[in-house]
This record gives sequence, C-alpha cells and structure tokens, in this order.
Amino acid sequence: MTAQQPPARTPCYHCGLPVPRGSQYTVSIEGKQRSMCCPGCQAVAQTIVDGGLDNFYRHRDSQSADSELIRTNSGSRRKQELELYDNPEVQSSFVHNAGDDQREAVLVIEGITCAACVWLLEKHLTSQPGVTAASVNMTTHRARIRWHSGTTRLSHLLAEIDRLGYQGHPYQPNREEQLLEQERKRAVRRLGVAGVCMAQTMMLAAALYAGELSHSMDAHIITLMNWASMVLATPVALYSSVPFYKAAWRDLQTRSLSMDVPVALAILLAYFASVWSTVSGSGDVYFESVTMFAFFLLVGRFMEMAARHRTGRAGNALLDLLPTSAIRLDGDTETLVPATQLRTGDRVLVKSGHTIPADGRVIEGRSSVDESALTGEYLPQSRSTGELVIGGTLNIEHPLQIEVTETGSESRLSAIVRMLDRAQAEKPSVARIADRVASQFVAATLLTAAAVAVFWYFYDPARAFWVTLSVLVVTCPCALSLATPTALTAATGTLRQRGMLISRGHVLESFATATHIIFDKTGTLTEGNLNIEEICPVSTLDSQTLLSIAAALESRSEHPIARAFRAHAVQAATDVQVHVGQGLSGMVEGKRYRIGKPGFACPDDTPQQPKSSGLWLLLADAEQPLGWFRLDDQIRPEAAQTLTELRALGLTPLMLTGDASDAAQKVASHLGIDQVFSGMSPEQKLAHLNQLSQQGAEIIMVGDGINDIPALAGARTSVAMASATDLAKTNADAVLIANDLMRLADCVRMARKTRTIIRENLSWALLYNLLALPAAAAGLVPPYWAAIGMSASSLVVVGNAMRLSRRHVAAQSTNEGAER
Repeated sequence: MTAQQPPARTPCYHCGLPVPRGSQYTVSIEGKQRSMCCPGCQAVAQTIVDGGLDNFYRHRDSQSADSELIRTNSGSRRKQELELYDNPEVQSSFVHNAGDDQREAVLVIEGITCAACVWLLEKHLTSQPGVTAASVNMTTHRARIRWHSGTTRLSHLLAEIDRLGYQGHPYQPNREEQLLEQERKRAVRRLGVAGVCMAQTMMLAAALYAGELSHSMDAHIITLMNWASMVLATPVALYSSVPFYKAAWRDLQTRSLSMDVPVALAILLAYFASVWSTVSGSGDVYFESVTMFAFFLLVGRFMEMAARHRTGRAGNALLDLLPTSAIRLDGDTETLVPATQLRTGDRVLVKSGHTIPADGRVIEGRSSVDESALTGEYLPQSRSTGELVIGGTLNIEHPLQIEVTETGSESRLSAIVRMLDRAQAEKPSVARIADRVASQFVAATLLTAAAVAVFWYFYDPARAFWVTLSVLVVTCPCALSLATPTALTAATGTLRQRGMLISRGHVLESFATATHIIFDKTGTLTEGNLNIEEICPVSTLDSQTLLSIAAALESRSEHPIARAFRAHAVQAATDVQVHVGQGLSGMVEGKRYRIGKPGFACPDDTPQQPKSSGLWLLLADAEQPLGWFRLDDQIRPEAAQTLTELRALGLTPLMLTGDASDAAQKVASHLGIDQVFSGMSPEQKLAHLNQLSQQGAEIIMVGDGINDIPALAGARTSVAMASATDLAKTNADAVLIANDLMRLADCVRMARKTRTIIRENLSWALLYNLLALPAAAAGLVPPYWAAIGMSASSLVVVGNAMRLSRRHVAAQSTNEGAER
C-alpha cells in the first residue's frame, strides 16, 4: 500500500520558499491575502504595496513563469527541458556509473559568488532523497553529485538547483568555454567602468577635501563638484556593483549571510545618501568611497575569476587529448567518424603516429605506444594482440586494430579528469574555517550597525542615519581584505622576477607551513631526456666509430631512444627496419648492423652486459658484437643543493614516480632521498598524498607530466617545471619559469617573510577597527572621515606589504628558517 504523501507547503508569495506550518504572516496584494514565510518578507512586500509598486508582482509573474512552474511542479517548457537529462543517451557524456545503483554527474553551476553559495547548494542537495554526496568546487563552479538512480532523477536535482536561484547544466568543455568567455567579458566591462569612474571621482574628491580643510571653496563650486561626482558614481553603483546586489538578495532569500550583504548595504546606502545630500543640499557626500570600495572589490573578484577560469580550462584541455575523429572498421570498410560516436565493441584502426581515440584491446597488430602522458614512463611500451591500450596515448610504429572497451565518461582519461575535479573540490582546513566564520562576521557587523541605528534613533533621530552609515563604512573590511592580498601580490611579483610564477593566492601561505615536499623523477629531479652516458667497445672499433654507426641507424627512427643519437649522425643508413620492442637493423656503408636489446642484436654470442645501471643497447654486425651504449636521464645539476637547503628549512623530501625501473632508486640514492615510491599510477600518487595529508602533513608537490595532474591538484600546493606539459602548468599553483629547483628554497624563505608581513597588516587593521568603530558609533566620526580613515588604513597596509618588493629576502639561518 502506498503511503499517503504529506500535503505540499504553500510557497511564500514574495520569495518562493515554503511557508512554515502555523505561520500567520500575510500581506494583501491585488485584493488577496498572500502568505509570507517570515516577517522579513512580510515587511518588504508591505513596503512594495504601500509604495504603489504592487505591479512588480504582476511583472515578475509574467517574466518568471517557467521558474514558478518548476517550483510548483506543474508542466512547463523548462521542466520538459530538464526531463531530457533523464535520458540515458543524453547522460552518457557526463554521468557515469558509481556502483551500487548509484550514478555520479559533474555539473557547472552558474551564479556562484562566494563560499556561502557553496554551503547552501551542498546543504540543500544532500538533503534531497536518494542523494548520497554533493560537493561544489568554489574555484571551478563545478558540482559533483552522486545519487541512487532508483530513488531520484537528475531532472529533479537540476530543478532544485534552479529553485535556489542558480542554474545547473552538464559539464561539457565547449559549453563551459562559452560561459567562461561571457563571464569574463561581463567582468571586464564592469571593472572598466568602475576603474574609469573611480579615477575621475577621486580627483574631484581630492579638491573637495582640500576645500573642506581650507574653507576656501565657494558653495556653488562644491555643489557643482558634488553633482559631477554623482554622475560619475551612478554607473558604478547601478551597473558595476549589480553582482553584489544580486548575490546579497539571493542570500537574504535563502537566509544565509555572506560578505555581499554588508557590501551591498554599504554601497547602496552610501550612494543614495550622497544622492539625497546632493539633491537637498544638506549632509555629506562620499561618492569617492562608493567608487573606490566597489572598484577594489571588483578587482579582487576579477582575479579570483581569472584563476578559476584557468583551472576550468585545464580539465577541458585534458579531454582534448582525445582526437576528434577515428577510423572505424565495418567489415573491410574504413569509415572516418567523430570519436564521440564510438561505442563499446566497435573496431578501430589506429595508424602510426595517430592518437588512440578510446580505451580498448588490441585485436590485430604489434606496435610501441607512447603512454608517458598518463604513466610517466618515458620509454614507449610494446603492445600486441590481447593487450589493453588507453585513449589519448600515441601509437608510434605500426598500425593497430583495437576493439573499444570504454568510451565517454567511463574512459581512463575521464577518470583522471574526475580525480582532478575531486582533488580541487576538497577544501583545506583554512577554507573550512573561513566558511564557518564568514557568516558570523557578517551577522556581527549587521547587528552592530542595527544596534547603533536604534540607539541614535531615540537619542538624536536627525543623526541616526549618518552615524549608522559611518559605522557601516568603518566596518567594511577594506584594510582587513587588503592585508593578505597586497602582501601576496608584492611577494609574488618579487618571486616572478626570480623565476617562480605563482598563480594561486594560497601558495605562499602553504609554503610557509609546509612539512613535506614531494618530487616526481622524470623531468623534475632529472632533465627528462635520455642521453648517451657511456660507450663500451667489445671489438677493435673505437667509441667514435661505434657512435657514428649507431647514430646512422637511429636517425631513421622516431623512437624516443633515437633522440639521444641524432646529434651524432654523420652517416646515412639504408634499408632500415624497425623491429617492434626489439631494436633496429639496417645497412651502413654496405654492411648490415643491428642495435637494440642484446638478444636481438647478437642472439648467438651475447657478451656480458656491464653492471652500471641505465638502459643498455648492444650494437652488432652479422658476425660479432661491437659495443655497448648506456643511456640514462641526467640528474639536474642544482637538485642536490636544493634538497640540502630544503632539509635545512625543515622540509622532508620524498619521490613519487611512475618510472618502474631501477633508475628511480639510483636518483634517490644520489640525492639522499630516503622515501622512494616507484611505478606509481596517477591514482596511487593521489592516494599517497591523501594518506600523508590525513596524517597532518602539509605537502608541496613538484611535477611536470599529465600523469602528475591529479597529484598536483590534490596537494596543498603544487609546482610545475617550466618544461612541463601545458596541462600540468595550468593545474599547478606555481610554475618554475626559470626551470631551476633552487627557486623552491627561495620561495619557502619568501613565504615565511610574507607571513610575518601579513600578521603585521592584520594586527594594524584590527587595531584600526577597534579604535574607529567605537568612535563612529559614538558619533565622533562623520561619514566622509570614516571613508578617509578607511583609505588611510588601507594605504598603511599596502605600504607595509610593499617592503616585500623593495627588500631582498636574504637566506635565513637554518634555525630561524626551520621555525614554524
């Protein structure tokens, strides 16, 4: 028997949220009593009606029919659109099976502005029936939702996101690129208007302040300049600052507080109070405070947006490793089709030099496959019939026929993208604390301003508004908000000049407290290229002759090993044949030679291989072995000194590498690294980082390859080499543009100096607020002096931070450097 469903609650006529049972709040609108969810909505609605603006609701209802129908679960075009996402064919590109009848989707959420938005979305989504997990990434605005497909539908979850005032849609790289570009253009326009208007308004304000202090400016000149300032401030208040108002209104509707609420109040009150003073000719104006405050906040938002866009595009570019087309085999017919149309079971031909379009199993052929992008192995891997290959890797030598086993969201490359998103979504402890404190700080600010307003309303009603406004301006955390970013900006500028490019604001903070630094091997501690380290003749031919013969053979190959010989090629080889996974054979000056594995080059009379570690190749002719070549990856010359300095600063070095050969242990022994983990996949690297983090370690990850991307994203702080792939550099928090590991030690020292400066700035900002707030609440500080004081406090903070760019941060002593 089906249980009876409880009756649906009536939505609030003003904000749309459910009206609590027993609520008595109503407002008469257009002759009908409309239910309200709280006294706040009742007061706002009554104000709208009393002001003769009740046609607002008619306009709202006519323009928002789709949203209203979604909220009432009645039929609508938007609801039908959302229901399309329940189709398995539509879901195949962005939803994957998470096991136990669970599905997981990655969505892009439009409208997120701060941590409060993230908290609201996560809390609301996790409260929905069937949802087992929901996390929203503040950086990329992507939401990861996991739910039981038998309990709820994806269309319902999308409708719930709509109901909160946001909009969710499937994460698709092309679609997201368009959204990012639209968002960037809007932000640039708002920031440009605010910047131009602020500059002009500040020039007028400087003249007004000078006239106020000297009492030498005529009244009509002051009036004219006030009107000019109002004209300039209006676009800032009514256009550039609109995002703050929208975010604040949504916060009030959902009963959550963020910094957008006091910011919106301060800007609006300051602007309209100044307009009133200009029109009436009484009171004070401070349009310059409106424009300055809005501009600084918009700059901060723009920088945050730019960093978020870089991260968002990284995931898109990772998926771009897959080719756009593939050769599908239908019997003996070859058909060129979009790679997105491939399905499990399809047969695909991958020619030499082409990228494998999907995960699959080799059904015909034998070749070498370059998997370095995903595994970190710099040598291609031999793949033959029955063995698995990975989409996004490169077929080097011979054609392969593969049977597709995984496509779309189930592929290995998509799994790495999901790991990247998941690692980025995990919030550090500092961010979690900030989320909890943010709403409390805002609530305290608003309560303080409200208490001051009530007191002055009864004590001196004529001054109540201006005193309250002074309190709001004083408590606007301009100096507090500049205390950290100005110091970080100065420090990052200095480090950029020294060869360390920082792209995330938290890098210096985490460098200052880091306990462990983890290195990849190939391309990070080593140069990342094979070089000929040793030649051992076993015949009468000298080393130079052996090298000339070997280089002639290798010059006809595209194999990475051949790159080590190219600079020495002075002869030409003919009739060169590639023996997959074995080596090369060919004619040089009329004589046949072989080079490669010992059993291939000289199967009947293989000499004993030298004991030195590295990759050994044997050169032989048709009669006898001629000589050995040892190839190896060189350790960076500055690596040993870098590790010595990092240990002196108190950091513990480790190595995580995808290279499974004994080269990893050799490099670690040479550099004195005790903890070495070789042959690790991207998943294993990320899991090891998470395990260390759970044990309390603060980790810096240094890498260079695509296989390092999940680990780079999962580490507290990540650094990519200048020679790294574009994807690794985009996902990293910092890039060693000088390609010099010594900059890591410089960055640690700079980070600890920056931490000291930030503490000084925060102390000053706090002291200013402790002194200014009581004075403003007592009516001793008029609004324009509050604005001047806020600006002066900000200048002190900025000036202190600039010391980081003027002074050389000398190397600290070992004991001082190791302090936490």
